[in-house]
Amino acid sequence: MGVKSKAAAAIVVLLLFLGSLWIQGGLDFHLESCLKGYNQVNTIHQLYNSSDGDGAEGPRIMAECPGQTFQVSLLLSHLLAGPAYTSDVLMQPYLSSWDELVRFMEALGPMVGLISKEIESKTSIIRHLALLSKESPEAELGPDIHSINSVRTETGTENNPEASRHTGAYHSVRSMIWEELNTGLVDFNHQTDSGCRTLLRLHRALLWLKLFLQKLAETPVAGRLRSPSELCREAYQSTLANHHTWFVRRAAELAFIAMPERGFFFKLVCVRSQEELKAVLNRVVQAIGEVYDRTQKALEENNMLDLP
Repeated sequence: MGVKSKAAAAIVVLLLFLGSLWIQGGLDFHLESCLKGYNQVNTIHQLYNSSDGDGAEGPRIMAECPGQTFQVSLLLSHLLAGPAYTSDVLMQPYLSSWDELVRFMEALGPMVGLISKEIESKTSIIRHLALLSKESPEAELGPDIHSINSVRTETGTENNPEASRHTGAYHSVRSMIWEELNTGLVDFNHQTDSGCRTLLRLHRALLWLKLFLQKLAETPVAGRLRSPSELCREAYQSTLANHHTWFVRRAAELAFIAMPERGFFFKLVCVRSQEELKAVLNRVVQAIGEVYDRTQKALEENNMLDLP
């Protein structure tokens, strides 16, 4: 085996080893073993109607892109279905959005696809916790989502401990936060297998993808269009890199080098030009922004932006 072949093999091994460190910047101490026996059952994607559906942008579902596993129309539908009430996010469309974003990353090749495996493990944790909550005898005692989103406490948090109880604990971001704070599952000093900690890792990754897609949509007034690899690396450096070790940052740099050129993204979302790509991605970025801002607010109000 030549020097170049050995180097390539070493890089692949390094990426495989560090893939699990991607989101949180450290090895998830025993989440893999906890979820080993859990198989997530794939169900048909449900398209929800957003609670603030004023139809400002007309039809919310784009045309399907034939021949693609990733469907930007499904992603947009799930994202638009997430926001609920005044400042909450429904958990099922939120996780469904991540399912589609995982397909997006897998379409970019095996190197970037390694990142998606860690994200899938995160969404599985929350789904597993939601399943356990439904199966437990206390499942019928979940907080009422309407009360959680309509009552403000003295500290400004829209969590109502006196809420009537008939909605699942993992129905939304705020109901999950309320449940895990009241059951002691969240620990502000040590790592726990909580949905809140897991949500924070997904939340950070969502900002990275939002910024990448935003940059990919930009059309410079003068000069060349920058490569997706360069844009993705730049988005990473200003977001997730702040939470990662030196080794993980180097592995990320290697993964971005293998990212496809811009023409691939045209085919991925069935457009023929940069202007068409811009129109599609701007809608997606706007929808991601709404979900991100609501989640950010809920986490910030409960001092959860730095959970270990």
